Amino acid sequence: MKIETIETPRLCLRGFMPEDAPFAISLWNDAVTGRWLSDPRIEDIPDKDAYLKTIETLGEAMDCCYLVAVDRESGERIGTCSFKPENNGRSYDLAYAVDPVRQRNGYGTEMVQALIDYARARRAGAVTVCIARENEASNALARKVGAQIIATGSFTKEGTGEVIPNYLYEVKL
Repeated sequence: MKIETIETPRLCLRGFMPEDAPFAISLWNDAVTGRWLSDPRIEDIPDKDAYLKTIETLGEAMDCCYLVAVDRESGERIGTCSFKPENNGRSYDLAYAVDPVRQRNGYGTEMVQALIDYARARRAGAVTVCIARENEASNALARKVGAQIIATGSFTKEGTGEVIPNYLYEVKL
């Protein structure tokens, strides 16, 4: 699913391109960031070439919009984010990850707020995000943007069988 670039004061959230795949894979498999994601650990992927090819095509997905957050001044990749319209566009489910060396600088908040604003501009009624219960920083970010816990549950980290308890947050728009 392709959209126009979303600009924030410091970031451009642009469509995912094949050349973003190595950055995304390293971010999603980082020991800090990857801990909280359902994505498989790189060591648990039997066919790494096929996995890379799958990630390279994320920008072509029809049901989910995958974006890369890029620093407007330096052009460096800061993180990834995505949204999936649900209920015929009445709600959007978000996901995000920030490069660990850039965490705690407000980039995650800036990305999430931009996605919330994007959904609001398209007249969605709500935005949801699933966050691991133990991920204190991400839970704090959700509360900072006005999200409320609406459900508890868990997800299984792909390839490991590890069950991670989570919260489902919602922002009413």
